[in-house]
Amino acid sequence: MNMPTVIGLIILGWLSGTIVNYLADVLPYTRRFSWPPCLACGAGWPWQYYLLMRACPACKQRRSLRTWTVYIFAIAATLAIAFFPAQRLNFWAGWLLLTYFGVVGVIDIEHRLILHPVSLFGVGLGAVYGLWLHGWQTTLLGGAAGFLIMLILYWLGGLFAKGLAKMRGQQIDEVALGFGDVNFSGVLGLILGWPGITAGLLGAILLGGLGSLLVLLSMLFTRRYQAFVAIPYAPFLILSAVLLLFRP
Repeated sequence: MNMPTVIGLIILGWLSGTIVNYLADVLPYTRRFSWPPCLACGAGWPWQYYLLMRACPACKQRRSLRTWTVYIFAIAATLAIAFFPAQRLNFWAGWLLLTYFGVVGVIDIEHRLILHPVSLFGVGLGAVYGLWLHGWQTTLLGGAAGFLIMLILYWLGGLFAKGLAKMRGQQIDEVALGFGDVNFSGVLGLILGWPGITAGLLGAILLGGLGSLLVLLSMLFTRRYQAFVAIPYAPFLILSAVLLLFRP
C-alpha cells in the first residue's frame, strides 16, 4: 500500500477510536447521545477541547489513559484488517464490526455492564451480518442458541453463587455472568450463526478461564488476593468471535 492509503487508514482508525471513546464516555452516565461530560468536575467538555484531546477548561482534567489506549488499538486494528483481509468480511464490514465490539468491550471493562441500547443496536447489526453471511435460518438459530446457552449458564452461575453463599453464611454480591452477557451472546449468535456460535462460546469459556487464572496469579503475586472478584466477560466473547470472523 502507498503512503496516502496508510495515512487514510490511520485517520479511519482514529475515527473509530473517537466513536468508541465518545460512547464509552457518555452512554454509561446518560444512556443517550449527549454532550461529553468531564467526569472530574461534571462540566460539559467543549467539542473542540474533546476532539483535540485538550484538558477540561473548567478543572484542567486531562483525558484518561484509556482514551489513548483505545486510539492505539483502533488504529492498529484498522491497519490489520486492511493488510490481512478476512476470508468472509470485507474491509468496511470488518471496520464497523470492530468499532461496535470496541464500544461493548470498553464499557464492560470499565463498568462491568453491557447496556441494553448497545445490545439492541447489536441485534440489528448482527441480523444484517448474519443474513449476509449465512441466510436467515442459520442466523436466527444461531441467535437463539447463543442467547439460550448463555442464559442457562447465567442461571447455573446464580444457583452456584446462592449455594456458596448459604454454605459460607455470607452474601455474595458478585456474579460470574450478568444478563448483558446473555444478550450479547445472542448478538454474537446472529453474527456467527449455527453451529458457529457453539465454537464462539466455547472459545470464550476457555479464554475466560485463562484470563481468570492470570488475574488469580497476579493477585497472589502481589499479595492482594480477593475472593469473588468480578471479571468482565464481554472481552472474552469478543476475542473469541474476532478469532473466528477475521481469519485471513
